[in-house]
Amino acid sequence: MSTPSEPGHDRSEPGLSAIVGERRQLINLAYRLLGSLAEAEDAVQETYARWYAMPRQRQEAIESPGAWLTTVATRICLDLLGSARARRERYVGQWIPEPLPDRTEWISGPAGSGRADSADPADRVTLDESVNMAFLVVLESMTPAERVAFILHDVFRYPFAEVAEIVGRSPAACRQLASSARRRIGAAQAPAVSTAGQAGLVRHFKEAWEARDIEALVDLLDPDATMIADGGGLVGAVLRPVEGSERIAQYLIHIAGKAPGLTLLERTVNGQPGLVAQHAGVTVTVAAFSVAGGRITRIWAIRNPEKLRPWTENGQS
Repeated sequence: MSTPSEPGHDRSEPGLSAIVGERRQLINLAYRLLGSLAEAEDAVQETYARWYAMPRQRQEAIESPGAWLTTVATRICLDLLGSARARRERYVGQWIPEPLPDRTEWISGPAGSGRADSADPADRVTLDESVNMAFLVVLESMTPAERVAFILHDVFRYPFAEVAEIVGRSPAACRQLASSARRRIGAAQAPAVSTAGQAGLVRHFKEAWEARDIEALVDLLDPDATMIADGGGLVGAVLRPVEGSERIAQYLIHIAGKAPGLTLLERTVNGQPGLVAQHAGVTVTVAAFSVAGGRITRIWAIRNPEKLRPWTENGQS
């Protein structure tokens, strides 16, 4: 299926550049709504397919194509969110949102590839506090309606009147949904930590893991820390959360012993300091962290290769 950015479309079509120009915004919105870059791409692709399936006369009658595209993309995402629970119940192990790299760290390619794929949708996702892993994980606990109302209003600043039109509910109902979502965010939100502070902790964590220093690892972890791994049944990964600093440290040392030659790289993961593990030059794990009180409280280790596509494509020659 061709997309509006491909050469197969008539470039003389009225408003084509404006239509194509909405793609970045739509990818940003869909990723935050779905927590999956692959699903976001599919949702945006379907949105454009519906636009181009309309007769030219109907396209020209739409006063704001951007608003039309946003509405359709959001409704597609809402449908996907509605069926996500059943899909997640069939998922092998824990499901973690798909991690995104910081484009600036891959311009030359960490493996020295000297190239960058400018068409990668990951390049279109703006990395800010609304995509850090802790935030996305809380979004997963919301109902589809809460998530959509909150993202549209609090993140993308749509007035509740417009949110209501998009989701098919009253403005008052959308306001309540966003308020409920806001309470969830507030209850789960840890005190803000500077990027430099988190980067320092992650660096010490990396060094302790490389040295297989279990005491140093325990000291860097909160006593009640939790580590969750996502292998999707495609690669080896612990199926249940590992809880407690000592158990996590022991597990990490065990992993280090089973994977000699593992290389750990400091990278930005969803806008925050994280780690990338490579084996024989191939990215096998992307780890995101949450920090509070000067210690690591959460580790999300994504190993499912289907979720590592932006990292392997941009990181390899």
